[in-house]
Amino acid sequence: MIAEVIINTTAKQLNKTFDYNIPKKLAEFICIGTKVLVPFGRKKDLEEGFVVGFKEKSEYEVKDIAKLEETLTEKQITLAKWMSQKYFCNVSECIKLMQTPGTRTKQNKVKDKIIQTIYLKKDIEQIEYDIENKTIKSEKQKKILNFIKENEGATIPEIEIFTDCSRSIVQTLIKNGYLETIPQKIERDPLQNKNITKTEKHKLTEEQQKAYNKIEQAIKNKKYEQFLIYGITGSGKTEIYMQLIEKIIKQNQTAIMLVPEISLTPQMIERFISRFGKQELAVLHSKLSIGERHDEWEKIKAKKAKIIIGARSAIFAPVQNLGIIIIDEEHDSSYKSESKVKYQAKEIAEQIAQKENIPLILGSATPDINTYYKAMQGKITMLELTKRANNSKLPQVKIIDLKQELINGNHSMLSNELYKSIQNNLQKKHQTILFLNRRGYSTFIMCRQCGYTVKCKNCNISLTYHSYENKLKCHYCGYEEPIVKTCPECQSNKIRYFGTGTQKLEQEIHKQFPQATTIRMDIDTVSKKNSHEQILNKFKNENIDILIGTQMVVKGHHFPKVTLVGVIAADSSLNIDDYRANERTFQILTQVAGRAGRENLEGKVIIQTYNPENFAIQDSQKQDYPKFYETELALRKQLQYPPFCDIIIIRFEGKCENEIKAISLETYLELKQKIEKNFLILKPMPAPIDKIENRYRWRIIMKGNMNEVTNKQLNKILTETYAKNKKDTKITIDVNPNNMI
Repeated sequence: MIAEVIINTTAKQLNKTFDYNIPKKLAEFICIGTKVLVPFGRKKDLEEGFVVGFKEKSEYEVKDIAKLEETLTEKQITLAKWMSQKYFCNVSECIKLMQTPGTRTKQNKVKDKIIQTIYLKKDIEQIEYDIENKTIKSEKQKKILNFIKENEGATIPEIEIFTDCSRSIVQTLIKNGYLETIPQKIERDPLQNKNITKTEKHKLTEEQQKAYNKIEQAIKNKKYEQFLIYGITGSGKTEIYMQLIEKIIKQNQTAIMLVPEISLTPQMIERFISRFGKQELAVLHSKLSIGERHDEWEKIKAKKAKIIIGARSAIFAPVQNLGIIIIDEEHDSSYKSESKVKYQAKEIAEQIAQKENIPLILGSATPDINTYYKAMQGKITMLELTKRANNSKLPQVKIIDLKQELINGNHSMLSNELYKSIQNNLQKKHQTILFLNRRGYSTFIMCRQCGYTVKCKNCNISLTYHSYENKLKCHYCGYEEPIVKTCPECQSNKIRYFGTGTQKLEQEIHKQFPQATTIRMDIDTVSKKNSHEQILNKFKNENIDILIGTQMVVKGHHFPKVTLVGVIAADSSLNIDDYRANERTFQILTQVAGRAGRENLEGKVIIQTYNPENFAIQDSQKQDYPKFYETELALRKQLQYPPFCDIIIIRFEGKCENEIKAISLETYLELKQKIEKNFLILKPMPAPIDKIENRYRWRIIMKGNMNEVTNKQLNKILTETYAKNKKDTKITIDVNPNNMI
């Protein structure tokens, strides 16, 4: 018997099967999905691969399979093949998403609870001295040392994930005496410190009961149906989820519950533990250690968990006897992966739910335009919740025109209205959330004499000033440099800092309200493990007056004492180079407004903007999604944007700009010849940010309706282009991407 094996590689030209003989001693243990080690080409080391099919004989002279390892199911292999075609990537890259974390052959395997952890070997002062005197020159080495300084005891896989640096750099630092490895026994239960009082289920309101009954019917009939629970903020969507899951568990089935942000996961976990207990739960998200994820994965495999809660990757959990999939805040962009496999978790969930004949639930107060359009077309069953579950009122929302504030002589970050409201809230001992979707202190640094802007040396992007570290940082590659006091171009000292970030806002609040206690939540403050949970708990339990943050603070959180929400600059999401700018602005503003007045206390929201007449801002004031949807849909129809077509971006990246320019032009001509009939294909151009990490970026934009034929044609063109061109050039195809940059 011959096994058809896919080699675990990113090389596009190797995205095909290779024939291997199955030795008699291994025959009874091999099935579709078995991970195998095989001799490949002239390499001395064995290569990792997966069995994806069988045949009686091969036309080639074949080698034997050397060894067997972990096995995936036939369903998982089928899903990986489907994903490979749909998302223009290798089958092996899709299979990796379904493997038990920490068991890949090319990584250190997680076998037990003794792991190698990394600590600083030299004193911090010595390390800082060596960085200052350029004994340590590598930016990546500096990045790892700074990470270990804050996170001693991290593992190498964790360092790789959180710093985006390879393990070889860690090994170099160990060799040079800066770091050391220490074996450590750890407890890998991510729920071990959670002791939460048990709660009982609530009586559903009439609207909630109606929605529950519809979905329950689909569960009883064991049929696939997709539902959209469209409910205003605070309408009790989570209670419906929990009661549906309770029914699934009683039927001895399993549920997957996806949430968009890691910052949302702790709160959701607490609610589920209080209802179902720890034993029923498994948790999966990227901030867990490799070991923790490994153990949670094994727990699911062993059928010890009935509820899986996590971010988008949890959709690949090895669940058996699945009964329901729920995707909360379904509009959130984090459900679309930006990594090698550019999958959309909602599409994967739909594929799984169809195969398993189970309901798929999407929930949101501000649904994705495409989802709502499908619901209006009757392709998704709409379930509407128009009232808050606890009968609390929606907050009063006020729009402040910042142009008028400037005319009145107010150059502060806070309008007079917001200043007075914060003052009033402090007097009442109520809590406030201030939302600003930019981190750092100043967003760009410019010389007023000659116009020179300080940019990253690796990327064509301005550096951001971070006041707490007193450094300039690139938010794309992590490059850092000291602050600039003299212009490198004209030697002038007229260097000025422009723009506003969360650090500057925090400083301004301390200045204007010295008596107030504050806490900040952005990517800079949540880099440590569990820091997002600690910040939210501190704000909730220690009566912190003001929470300042980026979009991490706006989604799904329930803080009973928050009565005021201030949006510092509503225009930041309006001014992005993306056709979804209006949609994202409406979603963010509606979600952030939903954090105020969620209990018996009356809520107030103040939105500061330079564009008070914009329809997205006006409709978010009234939380009027249907009106916003109608206006936005009419615009998209006129301009032929999704949902009326698909947008496909073909990206080209490489170190030589002339080379990627030539490859992109060649691809464009081929597309015009083979695919132009049903598509608008724009000429290749540099991307809006045309260089990141010293790699130049070009792109081709296509507009049209993607179908199976076009998908096959694009896959073929991609494979042929890779075969013809140099290895350094990276080509990716992204359908309806989150990021147009």
